Amino acid sequence: MILIIITLAGAYLLGSIPTSVWLGKWIKGIDLRKHGSGNAGATNAFRVLGKPIGTAVLLLDMLKGFVSVNLCFLQERVLPDSEGWMILRIALGFLAVAGHIFPVFAGFHGGKGVATMAGVGLAIHPYGALAAMGVYLVVFLISRLSALGSLIAVISYPVWVILVFRSGYLAVSIFSLAVPLLIIITHRSNISRLLSRKEKPL
Repeated sequence: MILIIITLAGAYLLGSIPTSVWLGKWIKGIDLRKHGSGNAGATNAFRVLGKPIGTAVLLLDMLKGFVSVNLCFLQERVLPDSEGWMILRIALGFLAVAGHIFPVFAGFHGGKGVATMAGVGLAIHPYGALAAMGVYLVVFLISRLSALGSLIAVISYPVWVILVFRSGYLAVSIFSLAVPLLIIITHRSNISRLLSRKEKPL
């Protein structure tokens, strides 16, 4: 049990690594949270820090989520491929996203969790995550609005997981329904700007 607790804490700490903040300070000498939208996520990193750093932030934030889920392999109490195993993986993923949104290493002021959640999704249900990413790409290429693409992608995620690919785990189905709720909550300001047509294209 102690090892599981340490693993859960590790997922939060891994998610708390503020990649955009640190890369912005190390390479550009600026705090990303004081520029652009003020958000420490990949979209603002692309907008303020440029494509190379933005791409690095995106991939590293996704990696945080993916690796956090797979910390489950460090413990031996829960049987692999059981429902409990999947619940543990999901818990690790959500803790990583919580760490990204409220990073202990950056004053609890982080990003909105989309990239890290994408990494979690790839680890939990890769087909559903890849399909949702495809939806994001199509919407973004048409609208140039990253927030719109993210919102429509996560709303489509439970459709892919539950109806198209038919996950055999109840926990994964519930997870797929919880993901849109979390991302919608963290994108409240973006939704307001989208409705008023003030959201800036990327």
